[in-house]
Amino acid sequence: MKLTVCSCFAFACLAGAVAVEGYAQTAEGVPHLRKQGAATQLIVDGKPFLAVTGELGNNTASSLENMQPLWQRLVAGNLNCVLAAVSWAQLEPEEGRFDFALVDGLIQEARRNNLKLVFLWFGSWKNGLSSYPPLWVKQEYKRFPRIQINGGKSIELLSTFADASRDADARAYRALMRHIKEADGRQHTVLMMQVENEVGVLRDSRDRSAPANKAFAGPVPKELMDYLQQHKQTLAPELSEVWGANGYKVSGTWEEVFGPGKPDSVDVPIQTNSPPLSQEEYQSGWRKLHWPVDEIFMAWQYARYVGKVVAEGKAEYDIPMFVNGWLQQPNMAWPGTYPSGGPLPQVHDVWRAGAPAIDILAPDLYLQYFDEVCGRFTRNGNPLFIPETGANAGNVLTAFGKYGAIGYSPFGIERNVSADSDLAAVYRLVSQMAPMIAAHQGKDSITTVRMKQGDAPQRVRLGNYTLELTYTGRNRVPIAPQPAAAQQAQAAAPAGPPGRGNAAQTPMEAAAILIAAGPDEYYLGGGGFRIAFTPNTPGPATVGLGIVQEGKFVEGKWVVVRQLGGDDIGQGEILSLRPNTVLRVVVYRYE
Repeated sequence: MKLTVCSCFAFACLAGAVAVEGYAQTAEGVPHLRKQGAATQLIVDGKPFLAVTGELGNNTASSLENMQPLWQRLVAGNLNCVLAAVSWAQLEPEEGRFDFALVDGLIQEARRNNLKLVFLWFGSWKNGLSSYPPLWVKQEYKRFPRIQINGGKSIELLSTFADASRDADARAYRALMRHIKEADGRQHTVLMMQVENEVGVLRDSRDRSAPANKAFAGPVPKELMDYLQQHKQTLAPELSEVWGANGYKVSGTWEEVFGPGKPDSVDVPIQTNSPPLSQEEYQSGWRKLHWPVDEIFMAWQYARYVGKVVAEGKAEYDIPMFVNGWLQQPNMAWPGTYPSGGPLPQVHDVWRAGAPAIDILAPDLYLQYFDEVCGRFTRNGNPLFIPETGANAGNVLTAFGKYGAIGYSPFGIERNVSADSDLAAVYRLVSQMAPMIAAHQGKDSITTVRMKQGDAPQRVRLGNYTLELTYTGRNRVPIAPQPAAAQQAQAAAPAGPPGRGNAAQTPMEAAAILIAAGPDEYYLGGGGFRIAFTPNTPGPATVGLGIVQEGKFVEGKWVVVRQLGGDDIGQGEILSLRPNTVLRVVVYRYE
């Protein structure tokens, strides 16, 4: 099949200019991932890049005209990067005919506004369904079949058991990556790619089409069994428990190895809060696996499919690529109420086995259990990038300071951010501290503390001192607008923790990143605390404030905005970290 490139006349010159400008390729500086201690960092042009970013609404970037009034708002909100969707339907409106005008225009506009991009490939799936494939794919349902759920009903969700669907998606994605390399291989505006969006089966725990049933009745693939045996000591505890409960079999059918699936007599509801759950069930049900064999089975199928798409794209332009997961949660505790088979922590090992080309398994994190989810997503060295979440200042600082995040990205960013928003303030703070944060991520010299009004003081051992933090003020935490589906889920939920789309909103909260930069030197960013120092090493027991500076980093160098003394530091005896400030503090000891 001959492939042609089409672009609208209005963008023809622009597209050509972008392509020619970046055509000479160089491996130097191409975005890639690099380990630093326990963290993984995104390296751009040789330096760590902390992405203070946001994801646009699903269709916001579907035209340059629609984006035009938004660029300056994003810049004013102190973003350095934007997540924007690329639709398969727009990219390949007819089979084999590609239109890159929109991609080129977004790259060019991002450069003009000094912003980076992460493109989201909305190919076969978005939010567990298939609304973004081209019409020619949707119409040819025999060539590109859908899954079937209980009762034999087909739904608008491409089946993973169709090689034609996978190969068509992979060809389009490969063409996109080839073009991005030509257009941006030198300037590195595009930093990463998200491949598909929140994949998995909805409305049932697995695909029940004839090919799926045949595969489910057959043996677990040897590649998966070999991986599980080779990594038996480090498997996710949820997966290890399921495998162990069935005797750690090294071969057999899916049900023989992982236990029984969902009975045919059970229909999966839209949410698992009807009939009403007790508070205990609501709190604990989402932490348990239900019919795990169905989820494990689908995880393998999605991993093999998406892994093929990713591998094809990387063959053209090898920049970091990730997949994102819609999380199991109180309202959605059964597979099928959340997309069954997506890249959730309980099946990370299955995804690693089936799709080794994928760099990051990422959470769409709308739960109040922020630390718990981050902890589960950073097991076994998985890098942390949060492509969808709420605009919570404390979560921003926790992600970068405690969990070594590559980036933090509230959803619907065009509705969430402005120059005077709390998100803009905390993004400014992270940007001001970025060189110091990047230097210490993954080490034991950095952490984040967050407290709310009424909490007892917290003590943190960091470097040569223990820091005692007492709550004094607050960082106001904005409540982000929610996607419509999230609002419906929350409205239907029983009293208790919020569901999908509601980031944890802790009133009267204070948060700060704490960094031990040297034996007696600290950088502190955030606010709402009084901080006292106690030595951890032999010597004089009394600690004094030697130097206290308010400032920021500019081109990697510390710039003092105010040198503090007298009343501002309690005559050298009281250190207060006020909201949205960065302090450099040098302490000393005396008798």
